Amino acid sequence: MPPEPQPAAPLAAPPLAAPPLAVPPPSAPAATGVRLPWEGVPAPVRTRAEERWGAAVVSAVTQSGGFSPGVAARVQLSDSRRLFVKAVGPEPNPRSPGFHRREATLTAALPASVPVPRLVDSLEVAGWVVLAYEEIAGRQPREPWSARDLARVLRATEALAERLTPAPPIGAPSLAEDAGFRRWRLLLEAYEAGEAEAAATVAVLPAWAGDRLAALAEREAGWPEAVAGATLLHCDLRADNLLLTRDPGRPVVFVDWPHAATGAAWFDVVGMGPSVLMGAPGLRPLLDAHLTARGADPTAVATVLVGLAGLFLTDAARPAPPGLPTLRPFQRAQGEAALAWLRASWGGV
Repeated sequence: MPPEPQPAAPLAAPPLAAPPLAVPPPSAPAATGVRLPWEGVPAPVRTRAEERWGAAVVSAVTQSGGFSPGVAARVQLSDSRRLFVKAVGPEPNPRSPGFHRREATLTAALPASVPVPRLVDSLEVAGWVVLAYEEIAGRQPREPWSARDLARVLRATEALAERLTPAPPIGAPSLAEDAGFRRWRLLLEAYEAGEAEAAATVAVLPAWAGDRLAALAEREAGWPEAVAGATLLHCDLRADNLLLTRDPGRPVVFVDWPHAATGAAWFDVVGMGPSVLMGAPGLRPLLDAHLTARGADPTAVATVLVGLAGLFLTDAARPAPPGLPTLRPFQRAQGEAALAWLRASWGGV
């Protein structure tokens, strides 16, 4: 493996508004949900899938990473073929099948040069969505992240952005138009209106954020300009959505694409950063150096971190979605890491 790049100084940024937050603890929550084993899928669904594949499933090893309440398993068929299978039904989370449908549509439309698993089959039976991919021999980045794994993934994200600029015409939405990144404004308005739910959310925010709702809402308003771009982005990069392989042609494979959108070429690095730093805060200089080398505007990076923190922290204050009991602590840790990174490297608000 080539030598790891040496961190460079981050781009110049305005003075910090306050001393940096304490770094998140190394025992950050893992991106792991409650998986369903293949045998837990209704028999008619499994039978239909095996008929399409032309062979029976003889073994299925559940993979723990990720939050979907459905199946994620490495499967061996009776004819010795191997697949990676995902399957989810309308219970316990009715939104999950929609994510699988969108993932199948987008993945199938990606150019062949993009390092993603090839979609072998997709089917729907009785409200269940089943996806079968080629099995990729590889491992996820180890957590807490190492500098070596992070440097490898950063190189791969840059290469991925080059391949996906301009974005192929696959119907991906614009990240600049995503209404999910105006959480600080909505929270501020509800809080000033005296809504009890907003007051409860503000009460559990990190104190630095709770004291600066207006400033965060103002910075967040620049989201559309900050993320504007012509690159197709993954928009959900974390260790559990990456596979490190021994294939020199695709040393990193990017999986799970339901949230793909178009935007700034460097966005995926900023979006992934909090999940890295919440367990390995010492890797911040490596992320900063990479963004600097790619010419990311510091004001835009700060705005993106504000928007991400608003999304993560306000979602974390809500009850857990059905079937995803571990999601909220992970979002909270990401939100706190995003604020810490913002204040330490990109000038606060």
